[in-house]
Amino acid sequence: MILEMKVPSPGESIKEVEIATWLVKDGDYVEKDQAIAEVDSDKATLELPAEASGIITLKAEEGDAVAVGAVVCLIDTSAAKPSGDAPKAAPVAEAPKAEEKKVEAPKPVSQPAVTYATQAPSPAARKILDEKNIQPTDIVGTGKGGRITKDDAVNAVPSMGTPTGGNRGSERTKLSMLRRKVAERLVSAKNETAMLTTFNEVDMTAIYALREQYKEEFKAKHGLGLGFMSFFTKAVTRALQLYPDVNSMIDGQEKISFDFCDISVAVSGPKGLMVPVMRNAETLSFRGVEAEIKRLALRARDGQITVDEMTGGTFTISNGGVFGSMLSTPIINPPQSGILGMHNVVDRAIVKNGQIVIAPVMYVALSYDHRIIDGRESVGFLVAVKEALENPVEHLMNGNAKKALEL
Repeated sequence: MILEMKVPSPGESIKEVEIATWLVKDGDYVEKDQAIAEVDSDKATLELPAEASGIITLKAEEGDAVAVGAVVCLIDTSAAKPSGDAPKAAPVAEAPKAEEKKVEAPKPVSQPAVTYATQAPSPAARKILDEKNIQPTDIVGTGKGGRITKDDAVNAVPSMGTPTGGNRGSERTKLSMLRRKVAERLVSAKNETAMLTTFNEVDMTAIYALREQYKEEFKAKHGLGLGFMSFFTKAVTRALQLYPDVNSMIDGQEKISFDFCDISVAVSGPKGLMVPVMRNAETLSFRGVEAEIKRLALRARDGQITVDEMTGGTFTISNGGVFGSMLSTPIINPPQSGILGMHNVVDRAIVKNGQIVIAPVMYVALSYDHRIIDGRESVGFLVAVKEALENPVEHLMNGNAKKALEL
């Protein structure tokens, strides 16, 4: 029996996927539920499991874009699994070779060298080279007598300057569907929103002290690290409730406001940037936030994140500080209206109570869509985040750190 394997739907809005990598070869025997391919959608990279055991015949090439529901391979379920202990067939004796006749190769006939076409481009090639601003003398023609063909012109790249020694190789690879979609969305966000960024600084002394005091006890009880993200998530959900316009989005000529906080968290995965969502983050405790972030980060790292886990979100937090970023202007994740950028923590000289002291300071940035969020809301939101982080026991823990940390 021949089973036709079709591309399953990764999500409601996805109509097409791309075969990123075949994990098996044509003619291989595959087991049921074995991962046979990785497919890229515009939101995630997913594994395609075999629906039955048998011999597989591939019907699509790597890099092919295929519609959801299209047949990508056939599995012959009646084929027996090959045995590794099967006896080897006896070698077949070679038939005696017929006596070979010696045939003399014809002597080459000297022809006059064709010099008039050397490095002279064809009319079509000339037009392409002019558009690329490339001189014919900069490339080698593959046509007769060194003539520059249209294909030579199409494949030509501008000179990178005069070589001064060392390796000068280059490689051209096709962007994955996920990377192309991310690029498209970033350009769309820049072109279709009135994006502005406001900045502030946060004295992290209080959070450092809390983590130093409770991190061992927190880890021993919950099996989780007490990181910055739980403090920032709690500070953001509090600020979103104080400034609900930041937790809204535009749909045509209407504004949609949410009474819940689904926080998208930008994480770096093996296939690029992914933004899984913490649902109803306003209801999560410190332990709950740390557990959910760990769960989503592991799934993103292992390539197991689903489209549903990255769909939606009312606000985004991006932590460029883990890579050493001092300051940035994060790009809005549409259709959301705001994104908070975290950065690295550096000891800086600041003024406290009229005295210059050294304190761990983080710069934070809020990018927002000015079409729906005014300056008062954007600045007020970031100040609310700052005050919560600088006084977390009062604003985030109701005056009782041990109870908030469930210790």
